[in-house]
Amino acid sequence: MLDVIWRSVAIGIGATALMDIWAVFLHKAFAQPRPNWGPVGRWVWHLRSKIFHDDIGDAVPYRHEVALGWAFHYFVGIVYGIILVVLAGTAWLTQPTFLPAFVLGIVTVGAGWFLLAPGMGAGWAASKRPNPMQIRALNLVAHTVFALGLYGTALLIR
Repeated sequence: MLDVIWRSVAIGIGATALMDIWAVFLHKAFAQPRPNWGPVGRWVWHLRSKIFHDDIGDAVPYRHEVALGWAFHYFVGIVYGIILVVLAGTAWLTQPTFLPAFVLGIVTVGAGWFLLAPGMGAGWAASKRPNPMQIRALNLVAHTVFALGLYGTALLIR
């Protein structure tokens, strides 16, 4: 059982790390802004009292919000790694296939579109941003990269 848990956690960490490497690539190759986990940390900090903000930038800052945002980012990746193993079954760990990882990766876009984005004031699926379709496309690609990370990490540690 402990083996299943550590591998599930490792799969989530590996997938999240690959997603971060992808973000660095986009920044260097296409001048895309790097992810800023500070506002996410601020949002997490304020979850105790409020889920949806008009603009997370207007919320009272938290001194450690960048660190909290990064920790939350990896925590969510780990949770998704565990969910994948629970849904696909422990046999998936010995013979990983891409399809379950891809389905989960795409489904998890919903958490960003329907909880995180509106929670931070960006609207449903970033509808209040000036470029919502670009954001949505980049989200789908990033979560596909995350799925590749789930699958690839599972292959590496099987």
